[in-house]
This record gives sequence, C-alpha cells and structure tokens, in this order.
Amino acid sequence: MAARPLVARQPNERLQALIQEAGCSNAGLARRVNMCGAEHGLDLRYDKTSVARWLRGQQPRGRAPGIIAEALGRKLGRTVTIDEIGMANGKNLASGVGLQFSPTVLGAIEQVCELWRSDVGRRDFLSGSSVAASALVEPSRDWLISSPDAQVGRTAGPRVGLSDVAAVKAMTEALTQLDHQYGSGHVRPVVVHYLNSVVSGLLAGSYRESVGRELFAAVARLTELAGYMAVDTGQPGLAQRYYIQALRLAQAAGDRAYGGYVLAASMSHLAAQLGNPREISQLARAAQEGARGRVTPRAESMFYAAEARGHALLGDARSTQAVAGRAVEAMERATGEEDSGDDPVWIRHFDQAYLADELAHCHRDLGQADAAARRAEESLAGHPPTRARRRAIGLVLLATAQVQRREVEQACHTGMKAVELLGTLRSNRGAEYLDDFQQRLEPFREEPVVREFGARLDLQAA
Repeated sequence: MAARPLVARQPNERLQALIQEAGCSNAGLARRVNMCGAEHGLDLRYDKTSVARWLRGQQPRGRAPGIIAEALGRKLGRTVTIDEIGMANGKNLASGVGLQFSPTVLGAIEQVCELWRSDVGRRDFLSGSSVAASALVEPSRDWLISSPDAQVGRTAGPRVGLSDVAAVKAMTEALTQLDHQYGSGHVRPVVVHYLNSVVSGLLAGSYRESVGRELFAAVARLTELAGYMAVDTGQPGLAQRYYIQALRLAQAAGDRAYGGYVLAASMSHLAAQLGNPREISQLARAAQEGARGRVTPRAESMFYAAEARGHALLGDARSTQAVAGRAVEAMERATGEEDSGDDPVWIRHFDQAYLADELAHCHRDLGQADAAARRAEESLAGHPPTRARRRAIGLVLLATAQVQRREVEQACHTGMKAVELLGTLRSNRGAEYLDDFQQRLEPFREEPVVREFGARLDLQAA
C-alpha cells in the first residue's frame, strides 16, 4: 500500500543557527519569548515543544514572530529581524511593510529599514498602494495608548555618537530647504538613498541610551520628510507608510510633541488631500490629546489649525470658527511676550504666514471668498521666495477665492503667476492645486479670458 504523500515543511535552519549562536536551549528560548510577550500584553504559553515545531518549519501566527526575534535579539545584544529567524513569510511581509505601528523598538527598526530598502528597490507594491482611512487612524490610537519604550540603547555594532546624530540633523535641514525651493521631484531620491545607505547603519549600531533617543528623534524627522516628499511626488500610499514609521520612531525617541506633529501636520494633511474630513479632525485631536502639556504655543496653533481644516471640509462653519480662533490665540502667544524661545526646530517654520495659509483653506472650503482672499494675501506677504512651493499654493488659493467672488479676469491673472512659479518646481501637489483651480473655472469656460488662460497653460505644458 502506497504511503500518503506528505506536505513537507523545510527545517528552519536560520532559527536553529541563531539559537545556537545565542547559547539557548529550546526551553530557555520559550521562557524568554513568553517573558518578552508579557511585556507587550501578550499571554504566550510556549514551551520546548513549541520551539521544536518552529525548528521543523512551523510558523506561529500574529505578533509571535516579532516577539521571538526580539527575545533572541536581547540575548545576542543586537537587532534580529524576522527574516533572520526564517519567519518573514515572503510577500506577505513585504506588501504590509511600513503599515504597522510596531510594539517593540527592534520591530520598529526592522520595519523602517525594510521600508527604505523596498523604496530604493522601487517595489511595485509600494507605488501601487492606495490609502485607507483606517490605516491612518489606527496607528494614532496605538500611539495614544502605548507605554513609553523603556530602553532603546544597544551594545552591538559600530559605535554611534552625537556627531552622527548631528550629521543626520544637518542633512535633514539641507534637504528640507532644497525641497521647499525646488519641489520633491528633485530631492526625494537623495533622501531615500541616504536613509537606506547611511541611516539604517546608524540604527543597527551601538549607542548609549541618551544618544539612542536623540538618534531616533533625528531619524523620525527625516522619515517624515521622506513621507511628505512621497505626497509631493504623487505617492500617497507610500507616504502613509513613512508617516506611520515616523510616528513610531518619535515614540522610541520619547518625543510626544513630535509624534503629535506627525499626526497633525502629516497624516491629517494627507487625509485632507484624499478627501477624508472626519479623519482629519480625529488625527488632529489625537495629536492634541497625546501631546498635551508637552508642546509650545506654536505647535498648539498648528494642531488646532489642522483640526479646523477637517471641520471646514465637513461644512461646519461654527466648529471651524471656534477651533481656528484657538489657533490664532495660540499663535499670538507664540509670537508675543509669553514666547520662551523653546520651540523645537521642526515647528519653527510654522509662522503667521503658514497659519494664514491654513485658514485660507478653511475659508475656501466654507465658500467664504472674502476671508479666503484676505488670508491668502496674508500668507503670500509672509512667505519668502525660498518657499517657492508654498507661494505657488498661496497664489492658487488667492486665485480660487477670486473665482468664488466672480472676479474671473483677476483670477486668471493670479493663476498665471502660480503657473509660472510651478514651472520652476517638480511638485505634484502644486499640479493638483492647479487642476482644482481649472475645475473651478469650468462654469466660465466660454469667457475669452478663461480660454486665453487655458491656451497659455497648454503652451506652458508643451
């Protein structure tokens, strides 16, 4: 009688090698995994038989592979990825890379480094992804309820010091200025290659606890910048992955204020761009709650302005006015006598001009043309020439308000100024604003000035 064919699992040689390297018995590893899981609120009850099954090729479900990798990493004194323990599970890991708010610091390092590798490799699953509103809101809940990371320091790998952190900060500032002036199309490839080739090595190095916190804070900022650049190059699905990882890195840095910024300035604005108004306000309120008492008035102003955008898109004029009033009041405190000069570098750009820009969006969405024009002009008066993309957006906002006031000729004149400025940039966001403006001109398409504007726009694009 012929034997039934068996579906043979491949022995997990990677896991076997790491267990031997760590000097663990099967029972010892099971105990470490259970203890590690308990720290993350998981009631794991593995034993030596469980480990034997893993070695024969069985893969545990859910978060267990990450916990096993963390337990081995602690024993070895270095980062261990789930790929190293033979539990990456091929495409399933890849397609979800960057979408999880990791429960562990080691898991966060693993996930963000895999995101950078995938981005540099131009993996199809990244560029083809769409954004789900839940994928933006759920990490904010994880961030709100997560306990602080007790330890981020590492003892294995090349030594990382404050000079390395300073280099990451300096690179971030330089790249931010280039992005503001020329658009992300020129700069983003440089950012991603730097993250993948240099920053990933720093995260895998050894660093004292204090240096580690500073390093995670610096890397969070650069990761958020790469996410914004994904938005500006028309890749919102990729942007959400970067934003989620920036939020997790900010948590590892122990920087609740910057975590709030990622929610309010990044995820919230992405939700606005995608037309999810309820999520805009939810994310902004999560930022306010999670960073309460840890932010300066300038950051408070930005958080409130983000919430106001959501109310405006919902057509709730009363809530918009109330929250926008809080944003203005906080900005007055930031620029008045109460300002202590303690604003962190990531919020210093948010000045009266940026606030006016946010409020112009609110008035535009509520159909309040006069107020929208006034705020757009205020923002343009405050933005220097180096903020070329922001000035271009401000011009489109002003032109849109002029259309709402039926000042069609003036709107087309203002719109051409925006077109000329956008010609110096590689910015998908600027192009989207211009598309919206053209749609608003559609009711006046038979007017000679509108036909002329369309012809000049076609000539510019040729």
